[in-house]
Amino acid sequence: MTRKPAGSLWPRLRGGLRNAGSWLLDYRYAVIAQARAALSSARPEDFGTGDLAPVLIIPGIYENWRFMRPLIDALHEQGHPVHVVPRLGTNRRPVVPSAEVVADYLRGRDLHDVVIVAHSKGGLIGKYLMTQLDPRGRVVRLIAISTPFSGSSYARYMLMPSLRAFVGTTPYLVALGADERLNSRVVSIFGRFDPHIPEGSLLPGAENVLINTGGHFRILSHPDTLRQVLAAAAARPDPPEHPEP
Repeated sequence: MTRKPAGSLWPRLRGGLRNAGSWLLDYRYAVIAQARAALSSARPEDFGTGDLAPVLIIPGIYENWRFMRPLIDALHEQGHPVHVVPRLGTNRRPVVPSAEVVADYLRGRDLHDVVIVAHSKGGLIGKYLMTQLDPRGRVVRLIAISTPFSGSSYARYMLMPSLRAFVGTTPYLVALGADERLNSRVVSIFGRFDPHIPEGSLLPGAENVLINTGGHFRILSHPDTLRQVLAAAAARPDPPEHPEP
């Protein structure tokens, strides 16, 4: 008969094994999703129709917009016109110039009452846009999934500058974290375990939503995530605010 480790060791061991399994499943999901995105023939204009609030998609780093198809499909089927920004490519630019690209897109199409749905780095881009580049209040809500609002302690070990930029002491992240003016218009969605963000995605003053799943990527297609995103996108927006610089 197998005996469980004594005291508190067994719960910690069980939790560690569960997280390790989540990590493996997460990377499996990411590889499959990247392959589907690369092979997809979907075009941005395929999702542009709808009578509900316009939604703008911002993917995470090394992701193009097709990586977020589970959310795009669900939002469009509910009646939202869904916009993507092809100029972002695979989202390798730093956060500030990426936010400027998205701001140009909003101005160029004169979009209003926009809901941003973003993954990971995309949430940082969305928050910077709302607080620094949106004086007319075109964006009414940011729905951020697995976003490193406080950075990631793992980033310091990354070789690529695009990933080291997520160290929590990076000046733009410190400034972004200190700016809480519009946090009440953010819905931050995250899992119980994120292998990329040990600090988590909790954002003070935001609506923080915990999904009972592990991983950084596969949370995008979790049924509870889809329900939360659809509900937040359809919610009546708060009165527009124009943050003081």
